[in-house]
Amino acid sequence: MNGKLLKSALCSAAVTIEKRRKEIDELNVYPVPDGDTGTNMSMTMTAARRELSVLGDDVTVAAVAEKAASAMLRGARGNSGVILSLLFRGFAKGLAGLEEAKGADIANALEIGVQAAYKAVMKPTEGTILTVARMGAQAAQVAARDSVDPLVVFQATCKAAAEALANTTEQLPILKKAGVVDAGGKGLLTIWQAMLDVMEGKAPEEPEETVSVKKHAESIAIGRVDLEEEITHTYCTEFIVEKKKDCPDPFKLRAYLETIGDCVVVVDDDEIIKVHVHTDDPGLALQKALEFGQFVNEPKPKVENMRIQHAGRVREAQNAAQDETYVRAEPEKPFGFVAVAAGAGLENMFRELGVDCVVRGGQTMNPSTEDILKAIHATPAKNVFVLPNNKNIIMAAEQAVSLADRNVCVLQTRTIPQGMSAMLAFDESLDAEGNRIAMTKAFERVSTGQVTFAARDSELDGHPIKKGEVLALDNGKLAFTDKDLNHAAYKLAKRLVSGDTSFLTVTYGEDVDEETAQKLVDKLQDKYGDKLEVMLVDGGMPVYYYMISAE
Repeated sequence: MNGKLLKSALCSAAVTIEKRRKEIDELNVYPVPDGDTGTNMSMTMTAARRELSVLGDDVTVAAVAEKAASAMLRGARGNSGVILSLLFRGFAKGLAGLEEAKGADIANALEIGVQAAYKAVMKPTEGTILTVARMGAQAAQVAARDSVDPLVVFQATCKAAAEALANTTEQLPILKKAGVVDAGGKGLLTIWQAMLDVMEGKAPEEPEETVSVKKHAESIAIGRVDLEEEITHTYCTEFIVEKKKDCPDPFKLRAYLETIGDCVVVVDDDEIIKVHVHTDDPGLALQKALEFGQFVNEPKPKVENMRIQHAGRVREAQNAAQDETYVRAEPEKPFGFVAVAAGAGLENMFRELGVDCVVRGGQTMNPSTEDILKAIHATPAKNVFVLPNNKNIIMAAEQAVSLADRNVCVLQTRTIPQGMSAMLAFDESLDAEGNRIAMTKAFERVSTGQVTFAARDSELDGHPIKKGEVLALDNGKLAFTDKDLNHAAYKLAKRLVSGDTSFLTVTYGEDVDEETAQKLVDKLQDKYGDKLEVMLVDGGMPVYYYMISAE
């Protein structure tokens, strides 16, 4: 196999999976709306095709494989896209330094790719893309013992992969119930089979003019500035108070701060109270805080004029208006933060908590490794904490660690509330490792409920789920369905509250109006008002009607 043939095979595979991505998407039997497998794998392969298109035909297999792997690594979206990129990353390592590839080279490259993919997944599940890849690679090893022809080896690979894919239906109960095969495995076989077709002499697939993959990159927003934003209160005031003996209930401090400002956040433990408030009278906030204890030396109380800050951001936004790409920043300050979120309210909250760059994305909109990497490089810090805030984005974020030019720590936040709690736990007096531990402990204490809709017909514990029904997720697991939105949210909140819960935060999305959300909060306050604090937040997020966090 020479470089020209491998290039043609990979480009044809990218076009093929783009044409069949909807077919693969429909294999997803889980009813929760998400970034579907076929779309994520297609976008990952499209990144490779885009880079390969600039290569000439007089290239080595090593150069083609390396170019494709590098592009896929940066363009990987969702867990399926990351695993696909790792398979090809290993494939490229196996072909490194070769002008042409023989059967044994192909078998070796496939095996290295499988090892890389399994290593990256903490708890590999059989009956998935990993199984299909492994069985294909094992068949390649056997075929390579009898033939030096890469075509023979790849034919054996695809045959074994097809058999493994068919068996996934029996390996995972949820697939067996639905009578389908694994979507990721189907995507991989589609890619491999398209490559084999070209190797066997068939004409490469050409893209259709009417077919295009939506670029999630168009939905990525870094440091977005509302040029007409109204600043209600002038000063952003933050401080930490060390509790005195017989300290009054911190709720009383929060209640007072609500009378002199907004965006109030009061978090406490056995020793300290951490406060954030926007107010025109920071002196009153500081004076009141002395009734609860004394200010700590590090970090010192901070009062910043938001009107001046906003004017500066507006100037920067206007200067960069003609170039919406990420602006690379030198690592000047000790710590910086990148968070993934969707919804104006959530994005603003993260920025108020100190996040430097917000990558717009989340459920159904998985940003690529490249998107996250650019945000990291746009953060002017030596140590950058990344908050993925979604289980399907963690792997893509982790791939950016080795590509960054500064120290990066990816916190395993799986929900927006976990990301918020991690930010509130950040302590400037700690080093990077100390903050990693403290922030991780903080977000692990957060229970998250999410109310969304069924994206497709499915079933739960033998009960049918109809497309459009209200779904309630308890810490990521489908808990129950309902017909009434607020009834589902109220029932879910009750599941989340435990004996040690102090705060219950209800965040509503773009498809819920404030009046409806307030009715839910009023009902929760009637039940828990004397036991815990219930807060309402306008998140403006898509996909989810409500996010409910219990801390």
